[in-house]
Amino acid sequence: MAAPMQRSMLKLLKSTSAGVRRSLNESSRVTGILAQSKNYSTEPHFSKYGGRTTVTALTGDGVGPELLSYVQEVFRHAGAPVDFESLEISGNTSDENMLRSAILSVQRNGIALKGNIESKFDEPGFQSMNVELRTQLELFASIVWCKSIPGVHTRHLGLDIILIRENTEGEYSNLEYEIVPGCIENLKIITEAKSSKIAKYAFEFAKKHGRKKITAIHKANIMKLGDGLFLESCRKVASQYPDIEFNDMIVDNASMQMVSRPEQFDVLVMPNLYGNILSNITAGLVGGPGVASGMNIGDEYAVFEMGTRSSGRSMKGKNIANPTGMLLASCDMLDYIGYKHHGNLIRESVMKVLSEDRIQTPDLGGHATTLEVVQAIIEDIKPKTSSWLHE
Repeated sequence: MAAPMQRSMLKLLKSTSAGVRRSLNESSRVTGILAQSKNYSTEPHFSKYGGRTTVTALTGDGVGPELLSYVQEVFRHAGAPVDFESLEISGNTSDENMLRSAILSVQRNGIALKGNIESKFDEPGFQSMNVELRTQLELFASIVWCKSIPGVHTRHLGLDIILIRENTEGEYSNLEYEIVPGCIENLKIITEAKSSKIAKYAFEFAKKHGRKKITAIHKANIMKLGDGLFLESCRKVASQYPDIEFNDMIVDNASMQMVSRPEQFDVLVMPNLYGNILSNITAGLVGGPGVASGMNIGDEYAVFEMGTRSSGRSMKGKNIANPTGMLLASCDMLDYIGYKHHGNLIRESVMKVLSEDRIQTPDLGGHATTLEVVQAIIEDIKPKTSSWLHE
């Protein structure tokens, strides 16, 4: 048995070496960037012509295409100077050209609004298009801002929690192999460079938005080297920000604390998998997947989407999907590219319809259809823009 095992291990080492080298090379590249950078601010480029910005619209699966169409309709009534380059992309195909076209479009335009893409879990060789987009575009930071919405009934009130997640390594490195039948090895890659970069981004984000506390989430009590490196990187960065309180919490305790005493959290910074889990838990506390928006930020590109990864497949074509999360993501996108007036205008109308008019979809306990919510938002926008849309 020793010889076959040795051959299997040799085969594994050879097959993983390329992937590990890529991760280490990227780590070295990021280390160089960190040595030169002073403020971690990204310098994205946008495709602007004639005072308008072109944005890539990636349809996704489930309710993604219909929600994106509603965003475009709202933008039209709000006078947002944005043109969409729409591309169909779906997790139901393994067509590499579809993914390649999407990546080229984002690289050309610099920014995208995306519907959720399903990731198959019953096909071992299937590569997640979500992960491929994030890694190939080097979207190192995922930000999900979960805030209680007045008029939306939830167990906890007054929540305002920012979750910042390292988006390109960890368990999502796509390095898993069957060593021998019945034995799988999955490599979790944690690097000092990327851990420091996401920690620095989190502290700069907190500083910019006037936040007072950052909590690093980890499992360093068990994964002492990998998560230990992440935690130590966060501690080193935290020492540079004496005005922001820093603490850390083990991920299983953090999950329990999030559902029992979420008000204790301000900003959380996490490795990839923990961030995915806690973002979904926190989104559930403020109303569910239909109300949370998400951002994926890199040094050159940015992709905006709903804050959770649910595609809403069961709601497709039923006119009951909540458009709030996608509309808020589009407002975040408008802020990001410098159209803050339009972003605030749409955001205020969305909140008025939800909180004051109480026009809500079934997931929030209401009886309105998707179209009725969108129409109410448009009707609230019209008087605000009529004076200057027709000048």
